[in-house]
Amino acid sequence: MIRLDIPSLEIFVAAVDEKSLSRAAERENVVTSAASKRVAELERQVGTLLLRRHGRGVEPTPAGAVLYQRAKAILRSLRLAEDAVAAFSPQGVPKVRLAANRSTIIQFLPADIAGFLAEQPGTHVDLLERVSGDIPRLVIEGEADLGIYHATSASPGVASFPYRTDHVTLVVPRRHRLAGRESVFLEEAIDDDFIGYFPRHSYEAFLDLAQRSLSRPLAVTFQVRDYEARCSMVAEGLGIAMIPEQVAQAHIKSLGLVRLGLEDDWATRQFFVCVRDEASLAAPAAALLAFLSGTGKARPARAGKRR
Repeated sequence: MIRLDIPSLEIFVAAVDEKSLSRAAERENVVTSAASKRVAELERQVGTLLLRRHGRGVEPTPAGAVLYQRAKAILRSLRLAEDAVAAFSPQGVPKVRLAANRSTIIQFLPADIAGFLAEQPGTHVDLLERVSGDIPRLVIEGEADLGIYHATSASPGVASFPYRTDHVTLVVPRRHRLAGRESVFLEEAIDDDFIGYFPRHSYEAFLDLAQRSLSRPLAVTFQVRDYEARCSMVAEGLGIAMIPEQVAQAHIKSLGLVRLGLEDDWATRQFFVCVRDEASLAAPAAALLAFLSGTGKARPARAGKRR
């Protein structure tokens, strides 16, 4: 009985796909000589020529073409098996990998995950903090089962469902010239120094979002990712900052700050929960998707507007 090893099949499939042993080696992160040796050993095992070498690269022989189709099916089945096992923790508990941005983790997920685990007590949620722009890619590449990101529209390449909305606010000291207002446009504060981090996670990406509502770029004195530290710097008079509404509410009273609503359209953010393929989700991930997207049968009402 012939025993075919998986690394050799991977090299062989890559060689047929790429029509080149050198490109196959690069794809599989091995040197070309090792890739050639793997294919030669595979040909020795099956007792027939699988690849025909020529000046332009390689192509499969008739036997190689048959093995190529079978090998692709084998590798696909292996990855499905790996994905199935990856859905469990080392203790054998069903596991869901959830990637989310910082705003979501702070504002919404503690209560939502607690509610989900109360319904699904035998499930483990692995929470990964990532920036919104990276999250759909992580889901597409299989590094996360579900992702939560904010964007002006749903990201291509994933199935996205509305999750929540939040509102970005402006945090200023109590003696600030705008402190008596309930809400402002960001343009009204354009003469102030700002303490970043910004919606969209980078200053450049934020300007792409908000440039139509601003007459000139903001003056940014510091870039501080932590919300509490940012509010503390505002309290020390080092600048003003944009903070999600619920996060700001948790810090302004203790630090003597004022929260101003922002009237700019971009200040309301839509969050989406996304998956690569809803139909292929394992049961625990499908249950979490249903819960977070609001179709879970017992999801309690919580603060935050929904679209």
